[in-house]
Amino acid sequence: MQHVLSGRTALVTGGGHGIGAALALGLAEAGADVAVHYAHSGDAAANVVDKITGMGRRSIAVQGDLTDPEAARTVVESAAGELGGLDVLVNNAGHLVGRATVAEMTDEHWAKVWNVNVSSTFYVTRAAVGHLKASSAGRVVTMASLAAENGGGPGSVAYAAAKAGIVGFTRGLAKELAGDGVTVNALAPGFIGDTPFHDAFTPPEAQANIVAGIPLGRAGTVDDVAAVTTFLASDAAGYVTGQVLDINGGLNFR
Repeated sequence: MQHVLSGRTALVTGGGHGIGAALALGLAEAGADVAVHYAHSGDAAANVVDKITGMGRRSIAVQGDLTDPEAARTVVESAAGELGGLDVLVNNAGHLVGRATVAEMTDEHWAKVWNVNVSSTFYVTRAAVGHLKASSAGRVVTMASLAAENGGGPGSVAYAAAKAGIVGFTRGLAKELAGDGVTVNALAPGFIGDTPFHDAFTPPEAQANIVAGIPLGRAGTVDDVAAVTTFLASDAAGYVTGQVLDINGGLNFR
């Protein structure tokens, strides 16, 4: 899909590492100029920016706590101002935070999981809507999860609920922005093995058991997710909106 996004501008939240870094690099490889948001991983985000500029694209790193509405607005305006507008918004930022059963879950844990996944997506998207409407090819991509469909693993009720919230947000926003020519779709990755996400929360034996149950016989990769993101950002997906695209190797069917 080389050059299919030439002349487009994009913002990827949580773009400094893992899936987010792959999404930012994939968009740049397709021709887009990309703003890379990060919360804490400044060095990693700078490395992604260096790789993007090495491709001959424009890129900046923008820092901010996206659970803060004003910080989210500043991130969007910084990205749009530096790149000269915003065509593509990829709401990748999010986190499991930790595992807790409902019986033992604190109010703080519930709020943190919801805010880092759902509120952040809302704040950034709200700030970006004007720029996306002004684009001739506005695109929003949100990050749901297989957990939104199957409830997730042990102790991830809050995360599953938040990601299900992302699905509802995506479908509602798709209806709201359709008249402006802006498409809105969600990604629902399953087990993506080449990131530190599962290493922090899932023991190696449990990871092996998950992979053993995947019909395609392997864990997903960040490039698998990036390829779908680039498609959704391109003109080829101009008639696709309000959809949740599963990227799980056949582990779950909708």
